[in-house]
Amino acid sequence: MKFKLSKIADCLEVETPLKDREITGYSIDTRTIRTGDLFFAIRGTVQDGHQYVPAAFENGASAAVVRTTWAVEHETNGPILAVPEPSHALSQLACHSRLDWGKPLVAITGSNGKTTTKELTAAILETRYKVAKSLGNLNNELGLPLSLLRFDEKSEVGVVEMGMNHMGEIRRLTNIAAPSIAVVTNVNAVHLEHFSSVDEIASAKRELIEQLPNSGTAILNNDDPRVASFRAAHSGPVITFGIEQPADFQAVNVETFGAQGVRFVLKVGIGRQRKRLQFESPLPGRHNISNILAALATASTLDIDAEQAHNLIASFQPRKMRGEISHIGGITLLDDCYNSNPQALSEMLTVLKETSATRRIAVLGEMLELGSETPALHAESGRKVAEASIDLLIVIGEVARKVAVGATEEGFPPNAVFYFEDVMAASSFLVDTLECGDAVLLKASRRVGLEQALEAIKQNLETPRTGK
Repeated sequence: MKFKLSKIADCLEVETPLKDREITGYSIDTRTIRTGDLFFAIRGTVQDGHQYVPAAFENGASAAVVRTTWAVEHETNGPILAVPEPSHALSQLACHSRLDWGKPLVAITGSNGKTTTKELTAAILETRYKVAKSLGNLNNELGLPLSLLRFDEKSEVGVVEMGMNHMGEIRRLTNIAAPSIAVVTNVNAVHLEHFSSVDEIASAKRELIEQLPNSGTAILNNDDPRVASFRAAHSGPVITFGIEQPADFQAVNVETFGAQGVRFVLKVGIGRQRKRLQFESPLPGRHNISNILAALATASTLDIDAEQAHNLIASFQPRKMRGEISHIGGITLLDDCYNSNPQALSEMLTVLKETSATRRIAVLGEMLELGSETPALHAESGRKVAEASIDLLIVIGEVARKVAVGATEEGFPPNAVFYFEDVMAASSFLVDTLECGDAVLLKASRRVGLEQALEAIKQNLETPRTGK
């Protein structure tokens, strides 16, 4: 969204000397700032954006939003807007921008599948509308406001995702984004470091539905009992999706083919008007069928029939590090490095089990933010490894040792388990060990940096290998 600096000053209730200057972008990072941007000096836990205000102006910022106390003590080489707290000003301006834009907006939350569902939904909507969407996973109290401010004012529909790790975050994000359509994919054991139970996580996710206006539509996963119960929080329209349970958008006759994708029949409609449509998708795993159903249900609220999305679903590829499939030197790589939690890992182990291969190899790093349940949940994941027809298990990091313990306790052969303290050591082992015909799953929490192992494999194994 583009605004005159005077309008931004009015919104933030501050003064500015350069009222006619136009702001064409918004940033909190001087490394990516562009000419014409408004820079928000955000104070974080490690760094304070105020120390980068001079760099922001040197890199082309038109103005900067800074704390009032800082402005009193510092001179700058560009115009500033002095406010009590720049992060609050970012949210305030984003809220104003969203209301000023005034078009339909889809908000998606859930423990797993948010980004894939967002990308699928946006792609389907783009067959009819000009769509604005949040980039990557900009889904928190800084990322969401930035996403909204960066919307093209000519866009007809918006699609954003909402993440959280504390109670009240989704409520605040919903107040900023003012969605007209709210989607909840699922609730699972994530962020237990900050919550006492999965039920408490569900209460935090439920905030999106509680804040939805009566005129809005809730899109809920009927296979997840916690999510299905959110129906009681909304007096307006509700559309359900699911596989196991009856739903408005239900997948039946489900077939999964490991890394090669899925096939299913969609049942949609009511009574005699209920249609059956066959879909195929390269997205791997049963969990991605649920994501597809959520996207189709959402598109239906904006008058896009499931039949119109058929070809798009058939060609939609997994996004980077989110179930992305590649083939290097005769080896199938399942890159799910972006993040991990027990449920997401279980789903990808099933994908690996269903993938045709000479050997199936799981490369697993730590799952973070699980709090006091960390050892038990890693051990439980190890037991699932033992049930997944895996030939080699490679674990990285001290916490992930519990995966190996759980696997061997469940009967997985100890001589097929390999432990490494860091990703680079594991990478060297993989490069020396992998053979043509192997299928490899790489999955860990984002901070583990498991994508480094993937890059090492790609750089060293570009030509096919024979089995050893």
